[in-house]
Amino acid sequence: MKFLIISDIHDNLINLKKCINWGRGEKIANAICCGDVANGETLKYLVDNFKSIYLVRGNLEIYDETEIKKYNNLNYLNRFGIFEIDGKTVGLCHEPWYIKSVLKIKPCQLIFYGHTHEPWIEKKDGIIMANPGTLGGVFNKACFAVWNSLNNKLELKILDLL
Repeated sequence: MKFLIISDIHDNLINLKKCINWGRGEKIANAICCGDVANGETLKYLVDNFKSIYLVRGNLEIYDETEIKKYNNLNYLNRFGIFEIDGKTVGLCHEPWYIKSVLKIKPCQLIFYGHTHEPWIEKKDGIIMANPGTLGGVFNKACFAVWNSLNNKLELKILDLL
């Protein structure tokens, strides 16, 4: 199964729409969001456009957390958490300093995080750690990642190059 990995949208609906449209062309219907969606309108747009989405809360969210309960396709993990997909344990957080907290829950094969706006993929202690960068295009070019959970292929994408 393929996933768009996004973070730090900061209410940039133009970039979000472009990313989602690209994903549709690639038959990607699911997403993992590393936080900083921002307002309720952007949150609603996210959940309206994905079959399922995993989400953690970023440090700059202004949506009302009671909105989250309205969406059946939204798997909300609060500040950090883990989930299972295709036999892999995936960790998710916004700020990278929560990675240690994620690993205390359970060992993970992958950890996705955001906050720094720096796109990054590294393997550390046998764990793939990835930051998809900023879809909002704040401080860096707008970017995101694509992950195939079946073959574990993970790649970064720059939105302007699509």
